[in-house]
This record gives sequence, structure tokens and C-alpha cells, in this order.
Amino acid sequence: MGDQLIWATDRDGQIRLIAARTTELVAEAQSRHKSWPTATAALGRAMTAALLMGAMQKGEEKITLRILGDGPLGAIVAQSNAQGEVRGYVQNPTLDWPSRSPEKLDVGGAVGATGHLHVTRDLGLKESYTGSAPLVSGEIAEDLTHYFATSEQTPTAVALGVLLNEDGTVQAAGGYLLQLLPGVSEEKIEHLEKKIKELGPISYFFASGKDVASLLDPLLPEEDKKILAQKKPFFQCQCDRLRLETMLKSLGAQELAEMRKEQGGAEVVCHFCNEQYIFSVDELIALEKELE
Repeated sequence: MGDQLIWATDRDGQIRLIAARTTELVAEAQSRHKSWPTATAALGRAMTAALLMGAMQKGEEKITLRILGDGPLGAIVAQSNAQGEVRGYVQNPTLDWPSRSPEKLDVGGAVGATGHLHVTRDLGLKESYTGSAPLVSGEIAEDLTHYFATSEQTPTAVALGVLLNEDGTVQAAGGYLLQLLPGVSEEKIEHLEKKIKELGPISYFFASGKDVASLLDPLLPEEDKKILAQKKPFFQCQCDRLRLETMLKSLGAQELAEMRKEQGGAEVVCHFCNEQYIFSVDELIALEKELE
């Protein structure tokens, strides 16, 4: 069963559901960053959240989610767009952090409950918009629920989960955003609260073999629900040699010359995808000449 994202609404357009299975996506992030269990769970949750929020964008618009807690994991950054392309990294991917129990990783403790969550919307204009909210637990889903309530004034239920095998590989991952829009009745709200409790942890839901479409009936019970979009999410980084050449040239000819003489070239590693780019002495000389 492959990864999938579905965006749907109820009959009256009062409930918005964006849900995704992200098992393959999170597994690739883990492979690229060589991340340990707690870091994998935190990064997987953040990338899934960015994917769900990015689905609401248009064209080339991008969402960047930054979680800056005071825990030992350090910064967690995830970026997504309307096409379902996602990338992300965690500052300390090889953190060895004790679990709360054999079945529960302590993501909140590793992220830290003091700090902020920032959501930046790049609309392709000169300026981008950033909304922020304090962290409440470091569990990411709870922090996002608080962000939507305080920064965007939109009641939102957020579920994010990453389930790992005993060997630390990714067994299942996914999540959903369930947003209540103006006019929703108390009866519907009570029904949704009951169904959310019945669903349980979203990672176990997907680990049981169910697909994303299986979330539509319990959370959008009307027969004439509307599916607005379906797509396959995937890990995609925008880094390439040309962009990194531009970055190197921004250092200036003198620093490039010093790098060439002291290091015999340059090695640049992309934070988001961990891809390594090597620039030889001749390539640095060519960049220096361009600057001159």
C-alpha cells in the first residue's frame, strides 16, 4: 500500500478533512538522515504535518514548519507545497533518547515543551507570512492544535503518528487535520469527538492495513461527501549544484580562494536531504573568476 493524501469535505462544506499515509515518505527521510528512533518519530510527524498544511496551498506556494523547542533534538524543519512534495530535517538526528515505555517514544521530552512553533507561508510574493504559537507539550500534534486555535482561529483536530518496528525501521506513519468551519452544529461536533476517540492512534490505524480512504466514513459520515483532491506525497528536495554554486559565490572571491587553498576544494551538504556536493579546486577557481 503506497502513500496517499486525500482532501475532502462534508456535504455542507462545514468540515474539512485532509488525511495522509506517509510511511514511505518518512522511511526515506529516516534513510537519508540516518535518524534514530525518537528523531525519526519527531521528523516524521513534522513532515506529515507540513504535507497536510501544504495541501491547502495553490500553485508554487510553500509551507515551512519550524519547531524550535528547548529539548535535545534541536530545531525540526519541514517544508511542503501543493504538489505533495515534502522535505525536512532534524538538528540532532542521532539523539539517543529514552522511551517513556516499550511502546511509547518520548517525542515531547526530546522536542521540549518550551519554545515556539512557526508556520511560514511563501505565496511567491516578495514577502512571506509567518504565524507563531508557543509549544504546549512538544508532541507536535498538540502544538499544532494550539497553533490553529490561537494563530489562525480555526478549531482543528490534529493527529500525527509514526510507528517503528523493533529494529527501528518505519512500520507506519500518517496523520490528519480535521477542521470545523463556521456553521457546524453541536451534534456534528459531538459525533466527531466520539469518532476521533474510537479511531485511536493514527499510526496504529495505518499499521492495521487500512488506507486513507478508510478515514472518510467515520469522520465525514454523510453519503455525499466531496473529495476535492487526491495525490501521492513524496520526499523531494529542491537543492542542486546550480543553487549551491550561487550560495558559494555569495561568500565572495576571497573566501573561496582561502577555501580552495586550505581545504583543496569544497564540500557542501544539504540540510534537508543530506545530499553531498563536492566542488573541486578548478570549479572554485571558475567561480572566483566569475566574481572578478
